[in-house]
This record gives sequence, C-alpha cells and structure tokens, in this order.
Amino acid sequence: MGDGAVRYTALYRDLRGRQRSAGTFTTEKQADRAWQRAEARLAEGRVGNPRRGRQTFRAYVEGEWLPNHVIEATTRQCYTYVLNRHLLPELGPMRMAEIMPSHVRELVTELQVSGASPYTIAKCRTILSAIFTTALNDQIIFLHPCKGVKTPPVPAKPLEIVTPEQFDLIYGALPDAQAQLLVETAIESGLRWGELVELRVRDLDLATGILTVSRTVVELSPKHHPTRGRFLAKDYPKDKEFRRLKLGAQLVAKINAHIAAGGLGPDSLLFTAPTSPAAPRLVAVPDPDTLGRTEPNAAGRRYRHGTLTGYSLGRCRCQHCRDAYAVYRANRRAEGKDDPRLGRALDTDGHIPRAWFRTSVWKPALDAAGIDRTIRMRDLRHAHASWLLAGGADLQVVKERLGHGSIRTTERYLHTLPTADETALKALRKIRKQSSSKVSLETVKR
Repeated sequence: MGDGAVRYTALYRDLRGRQRSAGTFTTEKQADRAWQRAEARLAEGRVGNPRRGRQTFRAYVEGEWLPNHVIEATTRQCYTYVLNRHLLPELGPMRMAEIMPSHVRELVTELQVSGASPYTIAKCRTILSAIFTTALNDQIIFLHPCKGVKTPPVPAKPLEIVTPEQFDLIYGALPDAQAQLLVETAIESGLRWGELVELRVRDLDLATGILTVSRTVVELSPKHHPTRGRFLAKDYPKDKEFRRLKLGAQLVAKINAHIAAGGLGPDSLLFTAPTSPAAPRLVAVPDPDTLGRTEPNAAGRRYRHGTLTGYSLGRCRCQHCRDAYAVYRANRRAEGKDDPRLGRALDTDGHIPRAWFRTSVWKPALDAAGIDRTIRMRDLRHAHASWLLAGGADLQVVKERLGHGSIRTTERYLHTLPTADETALKALRKIRKQSSSKVSLETVKR
C-alpha cells in the first residue's frame, strides 16, 4: 500500500476453478476467515456473491442480462425499446438489491398517470419479471420485486371478422395481379405475414396442392440485425413446428401461372417487392371552397382545407391539406425551382416490407372499396379461421392449419361472423311467439 501498511487478500476458487477474491483485509486472520467462509458457501450451494447485488439495474440489464438472454431477435428489439422508454429512466440508477415491490408498484402508478395503455404496463411488468427471475436464480438478489404486484387488466376485445362480401370489394380494388394473388393466398391459407412473404416456389407441391410452412421472415432495425440488414429469415415458423396444409385447385393454378410468367426458380420468392423507386404521387385536389375550414391555430385563425395556408399557417395535416402541399412541391420541382428528387427506393432484399404494403397497397384498396373500418392484413388470418369453422370444418383441423399451440386459441373464432347469432335470435323469436300465442288463447277463453 502507499502508506506502507500490509494488506491481505482472501483468495478462493469458484465452481469453474477460477481464482476469486473474497476481499482485502488488514490482518491475515481476517483474510483466512473470509476465504474459508467463501468456500463454505460454495460447499452449501450458496454460490452468489452479495456484492453483485450492489450493481445498478442499468449495469445488470445492459451488461449481463440482455446480451446473454436467449430470445428472438424481434423480442430483443421490443424489449430494448420498452427498457429504454419506460424502465431504465426510472429504475436504472437503483441498485439491484435495493429494488423492492413498492418501487415496482410506484412505477406502475407513474405509467398509468403518464397515459400508458394497460397493454404497455403489462409488457413492462413481464420484462421486469423476466429480469428479476434471472437475477434471483443467479443469486444476485434474494427477493423478487414483481411478486404480488398487480397491473391494470388488459381487456380482450371481440374479433371483428371480415365478411366474404367485404373481402370481394377489397380484392377488386387491389392495384395489380401480384397483390391480388398475395391477398387471395392469405385468405385461403391463413398464413401469418412473415410466413406469407417468405414463401418460395419449392414450398408448394403443384401436383397435390400441399403447402409446407417451414420458415418465416421478420423485419428488424439494422442495429438489432446480426448483419445490420433489414430482413431476417428464420428456419422455423412462429410455433417452432413445420406444418402442411392443402390449397384449393383454383388458387394452385393461379400460383402456377404466376411462377411461369415470372420465370421463378425453386428458391425464388413467390411474392417480391418492386425494385424501382416509387413514382411521385400526384393527386387532384378538390375545390377548397367545398371542404370547410381548419381548426383555430394558436392565433385563433382558421383557413380553408386543401390550401397551402391551411397546411402551413393552420398546421392542418388532413389528407386534403397534405395533397395540396404535395402538388405545390411537385410543380416547383417540375419547373426546376427546387432540387429534383426521385422517389424513395425500398430498403429490401426482395421481401415485401409490411409498412410499404400497408400504406401503398392495402390502405388505398380499402379506401377504393369504401370500407369504413380498419382492416389489417392480420384480419385475413382471423377471417380464414372464422370462415372455416362457420362452414363446418373440424376444430382440430383448423388448429393445425393455423399452427396454434392450443385449441383454446382456435376456439376464439367460433361464432364470430355477424350472422353467428341468427340461430339464437330465431330460438328467441320462437319462444316469444309461443308465449304470445298462449296469452292470446287465454284471453279468448276469458
């Protein structure tokens, strides 16, 4: 030591045979007791080092838990966002051993006050529970802070199923043959989006119509991708099991024609994203005099919708005002007053980006079809299950086609079509009619 005093370090070997320190002491006797206590704890199975609980929550999560936790890439991306957005700002500076259930309850309350949804709060608790369970197993902490902590209930919303009539309207409004074939394959197979856009020619037996679902693809932020890309193909679907299902002869014939027209090989994707930049979208702006006025701005002034002043001074971002501004900018570029800019090229390796398909293909088709409610591509999978069950298909068969892990998941689709309650209403009308007949008969007798 710098002051000339002698210090003694207590050394012992851990379960892997590596030399560890149990601390530094002023006397040899104290050091001997320290390494003996450490070896005694090893012999008793108490291998944890209490000092590890002194590290901060942020240090443990970022340095140990998240890098070594085996989870899917999409789950890691979601966990990282939730941690940085909600958990690390509140719990990050605290020591692991000092975090108590009361702190987790306070966090839940703060999330509620800030307007976080019950789903977000439940997700935060799930991630915290996973972190503290690992820390408890590794004897970093000796009390699980999430035990007994309750979160607001997450209501299960009823499924609103796409009807065959609505699907036909959407199908007819799609812009091209590939989009129609993709959507038709989705409704007839019930595939998830990642399974659908990862389909390759070899996955379909054209002779039998048997489709093998053995892979899926996920979209990631480049910083979470192993090779800093955008798409990550996995050699297994979501349920971790291959499944086989049969497609109708009419759909198989369309897919076969699509393969022949595109000259696709066995390893080619069935559905691919466009390779050229998107063309500028120019629209005809309606007469602003027919659109009304914007909400008052900070100065209390209102402007006509569909005008540049409505967009810039009124701060209105309705579709009419945005279209007016887009046409104005396009005209300036055409006249050489602004730097010309090509449309954005898709960041893709051939897979169809979910967001691009939703904004450029799916939503315009919904608008053109006159559908006044939100319908997602995921709803086609729900519709597939509901239509099959409504048509009399066996529950177990539907479960296997969809790749559900539990038959209770498949049961959610029973009686989900708008006409599902017709039988109950008929029975009710029948009983009421019988009751009315009896009352009428008794009145006549009197």
